[in-house]
Amino acid sequence: MQTLLIAVMIVASFIATMATVPCAIKKLKDKDVVVKDRYKRDLRDIPTRGGLVIIGVVFLVFSIATLLEHLPVPVVVHLTDSDWAIVTVAGLFAAFGLVDDFVDVGRPVKIFVLFFFSYRLIFEITSTTVLVPFIGYIDFGVFYLLLIIPVYVLVVANLVNMHSGFNGLAAGLSAIVIAFMLLKLIIASCNTGVFLLACLLGATLGFLWYNFYPARIFWGNIGALSIGAAIGAAIVVSGFLVSGFVMLIPHTVNFLMYAYWRLMHRVNPDDWQWRIVKFGRTRADGTLEVPNRLTLKWVLPYYYQMTEKQAVLSMYALTIAFCIAGLFIQG
Repeated sequence: MQTLLIAVMIVASFIATMATVPCAIKKLKDKDVVVKDRYKRDLRDIPTRGGLVIIGVVFLVFSIATLLEHLPVPVVVHLTDSDWAIVTVAGLFAAFGLVDDFVDVGRPVKIFVLFFFSYRLIFEITSTTVLVPFIGYIDFGVFYLLLIIPVYVLVVANLVNMHSGFNGLAAGLSAIVIAFMLLKLIIASCNTGVFLLACLLGATLGFLWYNFYPARIFWGNIGALSIGAAIGAAIVVSGFLVSGFVMLIPHTVNFLMYAYWRLMHRVNPDDWQWRIVKFGRTRADGTLEVPNRLTLKWVLPYYYQMTEKQAVLSMYALTIAFCIAGLFIQG
């Protein structure tokens, strides 16, 4: 029965998002909420802040599921407190992302504020012990609740936000991680956050339909921060911190490469090879011309002629490999 309910949540969220995104695209265009697609030769304007649709659909489906719980219907999704806790944290991150889109609050303020948004999860944690492969069980006690949880969620949200730039990259990678995390919870017979992940998976896939190459909408900071926070929150609440970390290794490598780039730029500010460049460009033949190999998505296009779509699919394949490994790792 649970598998059927999970499937219903995925399909319902997918359909709702597919139906809503075209309206959002039109509204955002009318309001001139657009950004340039830097990897198209015509630098076309693409509507942004589409992440509001994803988080909005999740809240809508959750609200309908809550209503059905109090009606005499044969099939009811019983949402747990953990589901609501995760979606609450995602909603807070989405709200902050919306504010950040309007006003650049700065990195220090962003880190400080987002750190405390995850404290709602503390009440859903039943154990502070983590199984670390090759080491054993470690009880982190109060540090798990007050430090590890908010840091983990904050880091995951920012990893998702940073590993982006191509059409369909961030949304597609997030959908892959969510799908494998959901599968791991089902295999482990863990009910914590499964309905949230199911709903989030359907909504993200529905959004990806319009975000994949050639993108008709971007999700902006709202989508990256909220979906990343939801993934991080689901991981810490379910207790699969190590497995989640393995699934997110490509995201982590991307961050470390970027951190190295920033460090070398600080050490050698006048050296052209370390200059900070946010975007590459597209050649006349449709292949990518990237400025360096210092972010993960640029590595293959730097050495080989690849289109944007091919580069995105290669990142999908890499993340799928690590997600498969994460399924077989305990902890």
